[in-house]
Amino acid sequence: MVSFRRRLFPLLLLALVLFILGTVGYMQIEGWSLVEAFYMTVIALTTVGFGEVRPLSDAGRIFTAVLILFGVSSVAYGFSSVAELLFTASIGGELRRRRMAREIRRMRDHVIVCGYGRVGQSAVESLRESRRDVVLIENDPERVQAAQQAGLTVVAGDATRDDVLQQAGITHAWGLIVSTGDDSHNLFIVLSARALNADLFIVTRSVEAESEAKMRLAGANRVVSPYRIGGRHMANVIVRPHVTDFFDVVTLDGGVELWVEELFVAAGSPLVGQTVGKADIRRRTGVVIVALVHAGENKTITPHADTVLQAGDELIVLGTREQLAQLEILTASRGVS
Repeated sequence: MVSFRRRLFPLLLLALVLFILGTVGYMQIEGWSLVEAFYMTVIALTTVGFGEVRPLSDAGRIFTAVLILFGVSSVAYGFSSVAELLFTASIGGELRRRRMAREIRRMRDHVIVCGYGRVGQSAVESLRESRRDVVLIENDPERVQAAQQAGLTVVAGDATRDDVLQQAGITHAWGLIVSTGDDSHNLFIVLSARALNADLFIVTRSVEAESEAKMRLAGANRVVSPYRIGGRHMANVIVRPHVTDFFDVVTLDGGVELWVEELFVAAGSPLVGQTVGKADIRRRTGVVIVALVHAGENKTITPHADTVLQAGDELIVLGTREQLAQLEILTASRGVS
């Protein structure tokens, strides 16, 4: 739409200039009134075939011929430009949609983000820094255009519709972030997404506190209130500023050395059945185990040296990208001993 307006404005400006030049020209050459000169200019530029307002002098005939040539050329150029723009926009949009559909079909374990407001933009930025494949669903045309210009894979449509969620690859996605500003929309999206993919990890935004229980009943794994989190964060900055700064650095800043990450112990990992002390992860990789969540349990513990690692355990760890990559190899397969 912006490109169309940008191309249409010069055409309108050219037409206005021709009308002004024609009107002024007839007034100067033939000495006609403003109305007569304007009327003759309209006849000449539109080539409708009406007769002359008054008999023209030789100079007036030459001026009229030049004006007609410019008018016909301008009209032809204008029609061709508009037709080309409309045709290109239509074909370009269809090609873009097909290319996007192919990209989404190839994705596996990607994250779908519903809504590209301030919360959604922040979520997308963090996901891209974490090298996650992201598909955005957005209904607002201006936000869709902004996301496309940012290089995002975008499905333009209403995320409450099942067909739109399926276009975004909901059946083979790993996670869903619902970040619209309307709790009723968020609730409906969660219900639809859970029905389409029972294994999906869903995080939804909640504006009203009383909506949180409904979101969880609908199938959300986590419910986040940006206002509550923002207030707690501000309080923590006052009470324990250095601790807050540290965790901001290791969890939010994409350009730092240390990262807090979570890794799952696969069934084929050599760590299965070993104690934390025997596994000696700190010496082997340099990674520090901060916490551990045993498979099937919903509580986080600080592991002791005699804590036995099990398949499906979730390790919350601290280390550099290189160190975390080494631990990821250990937790994934028996290829490393």
